[in-house]
Amino acid sequence: MFNKERYLTRGVSNEIPLEIQILLWSMIDGLNVKKDYLQVFEIEPMDVNLLKIEHRQEVPRYKKEIVVINVGISSKVKIFVIDDGVYSTMMLSSEY
Repeated sequence: MFNKERYLTRGVSNEIPLEIQILLWSMIDGLNVKKDYLQVFEIEPMDVNLLKIEHRQEVPRYKKEIVVINVGISSKVKIFVIDDGVYSTMMLSSEY
């Protein structure tokens, strides 16, 4: 899962810095548990310099939080990454 072609929506392309997009894909790649078809990321600025990123899935249950340097996200955002078996798509929750 998540090892075929990868796409992102226009919303992600416009609102999420490339560095964060790459980080999210690498967090999925680095999962040490069976991957669910739906990966959820909640990104929230902690202050002007830091972001909290929560990565989770439901089956099997998984949750991890990391703090990184803020490279241009000014408000809370939720991102879904869905693998349909043919390709994977990263999208803003509002685009679902």
